[in-house]
Amino acid sequence: MAGYSVEERAAPHSLEYRLFFKDAAGRYISPFHDIPIYADAGKNVFNMVVEVPRWTNAKMEIATKDPLNPIKQDVKKGKLRYVANVFPHKGYIWNYGAIPQTWEDPGHKDENTGCCGDNDPIDVCEIGSKVCSRGEVIKVKVLGTLALIDEGETDWKIIAINVEDPEADNYNDINDVRRMKPGYLEATVDWFRRYKVPDGKPENQFAFNGEFKDKDFAVNVIKSTHEHWKALIAKKTDGGEINCANLTVSDSPFCCSQECAKATVDAAPPCKAANPIPPEVDKWFYYQKN
Repeated sequence: MAGYSVEERAAPHSLEYRLFFKDAAGRYISPFHDIPIYADAGKNVFNMVVEVPRWTNAKMEIATKDPLNPIKQDVKKGKLRYVANVFPHKGYIWNYGAIPQTWEDPGHKDENTGCCGDNDPIDVCEIGSKVCSRGEVIKVKVLGTLALIDEGETDWKIIAINVEDPEADNYNDINDVRRMKPGYLEATVDWFRRYKVPDGKPENQFAFNGEFKDKDFAVNVIKSTHEHWKALIAKKTDGGEINCANLTVSDSPFCCSQECAKATVDAAPPCKAANPIPPEVDKWFYYQKN
């Protein structure tokens, strides 16, 4: 995990649950702001923070508005959020997470989609064979991207593969995924199109008619969101409720001390055994495709 570790607080599958991050020296850090975007800039290899392991349903995410931005479970209308299983899918069909030091600016209208950003770090679908752990930091090779329009917001989905995957050398662009994992990209579009329908929402829409863009396009999108993050962390853009506290961005006005970071973690409830996942989370939803 490139020297990163995690520390759980409260019970998994509870409203209070938080997963804090530490660097190799055991210092608390923000996975949003302190983990570098690049694992190897020369080769365009990026770091990815895994929020949701493949085949699980709990919608875990970097808490952008909390100090130190720990991973927590998303909450809607006071209830913990689990993604529905729309047949034939079970949970997330990739390891799902985000690239640190990126931000989809809600004040910036994307020239490709005509919609503003979703106010989060850029999302990644990692397609390797290993099921990763929540909070794992992996190095990924970017292969392409899908432009989801989620309730009127631009929500880029980067397709990538763990560089340590046994087959990683065979994947260099989006067409390699189409050739070597037939049906996976189509399933990915289907998943994002329909995953909110069981909650009573309409099907999601896509820019480019749901076509995937290639690696070069995807890398440029990531670099653009990195520039938006730089403006955010330097207070050149108003981030609203986003918490920008960090420990490593020396020229950031939000840089804080390790003592302050430790106090944040110490204030969280102690780690407890996981709460049971509600049985209805395993339900399969069937409906006629439009």
